[in-house]
Amino acid sequence: SYHDTLHRAQNEAPYRPPRIVAELAQVALGGLTLAGLLALLMSFHWLLVAALLLAALPGLAIKARFSNQLYQWTLRETANQRLARYLNTVLTTIEFAKEIRLFDLGGVFRERHKQLRATLRRDRQRMVTRRSAHDLAANVVAVAAVIARQALDGSVTVGDMVMYFAAVQRAQDAFREVLTGLAGLYEDNLFLADFKAFMAMRPAVTEPPAPRPFPRPLRRGIEFDHVTFRYPGTEVDVLKDVSFHVRPGEHVALVGENGSGKTTLVKLLCRLYDPTEGGVRIDGVDLREFSPGDVRRELGVVFQDYAKFQLSARDNIWMGNVTLPIDTPRVLEAARRTGADAVIRALPRGYDTMLGRQFAEGVDLSIGQWQKLAIARAFVRDTQLIVLDEPTAALDPLAEAEVFAHFQALAQDRTTLLISHRLSTVRHADRILVMVAGAIAEAGPHDALLAQAGHYAHLFEMQARPYR
Repeated sequence: SYHDTLHRAQNEAPYRPPRIVAELAQVALGGLTLAGLLALLMSFHWLLVAALLLAALPGLAIKARFSNQLYQWTLRETANQRLARYLNTVLTTIEFAKEIRLFDLGGVFRERHKQLRATLRRDRQRMVTRRSAHDLAANVVAVAAVIARQALDGSVTVGDMVMYFAAVQRAQDAFREVLTGLAGLYEDNLFLADFKAFMAMRPAVTEPPAPRPFPRPLRRGIEFDHVTFRYPGTEVDVLKDVSFHVRPGEHVALVGENGSGKTTLVKLLCRLYDPTEGGVRIDGVDLREFSPGDVRRELGVVFQDYAKFQLSARDNIWMGNVTLPIDTPRVLEAARRTGADAVIRALPRGYDTMLGRQFAEGVDLSIGQWQKLAIARAFVRDTQLIVLDEPTAALDPLAEAEVFAHFQALAQDRTTLLISHRLSTVRHADRILVMVAGAIAEAGPHDALLAQAGHYAHLFEMQARPYR
């Protein structure tokens, strides 16, 4: 629903307001012309003016009806319009290029795009054809009948009839301009309703009326208190009555299979969402009592689907803390501590090298190299909380060991939450939380969990067996 509304707002808002201005001018000019011509026609016969006005009403009704039909069709077909745009994106962006070529998908996507656009175009053409037919049927037969009758009665000469008929035609044109302008204003107002609706949207995560100051330093830490959560528009609980406490300076790891709710916990901590039930507390204060901006400024986060900004290498790190000047030494320091410095210095223009292939002279990086920059971006902030969501998933063993050596030095005095499928990377955490189907099944240090011979021990054994 959000993306459909956004799509319509983006499509209509750029040109509807200028059209409104043009249509207002069209209505004004047509109205002045029409007033003069109606005065001339009144001198011929008042029925002529009445017939002209009455004959125009069906045309106005047809235009209004068509505008409504067009708007309702747009509402119904927004998803297909977005799908057509998405197919175009798949065909024209580098993100999909490898699979498109490898699996020879170009023809498939081109054909789907062609069929979808043909269907949308055909439906719209049908509406336009019906409107034109109705417009033609609504032409003023009554006006011609009045003029012909007056001529047959001998009350008007053939010359007069030709002059008045020309005046009627011009009056019709002026009337049509006025009605077209009014119908256009009506249609534009319909479509701008989506822009207004989009601009009226409010975030689900709201700013409290009187935000509490975020504690610095932390004294009691982070507490998840009986948290249950389901994503908006779904009926399935992703988290189910989750409770745990992370003390200041503690290093806690979250492990579990895909879909067990690990990343969702991080999203709640970042206050990208609010819990459906229960609460997340910082030093005993509910997260909803802090400003979302203050909460996020205290978090250094690296998600597994981190951003790859098609900007300079320096920008990619500096964007972790844009309150600093762009030439701050903190950028270089963060790069050195996370191993990104060696990658950047090997680039043609060092920290000023454009990354990615979107722009001229851009240099693309490997997934592992991009990931080092993403980790450096998190560490350029002076934060109390560090969250790493699969931070080394794309790194080779040597690079992974290097990153974690840097990480342990950087995170010594910070509270950290580490999510990883590689259990070798979490064994040195102070405490490991094992998540199964949205709930915490086990908790404790590595050795204690192995001794329990439970879910964690089974996962560890599965990963360790091939190396023995």
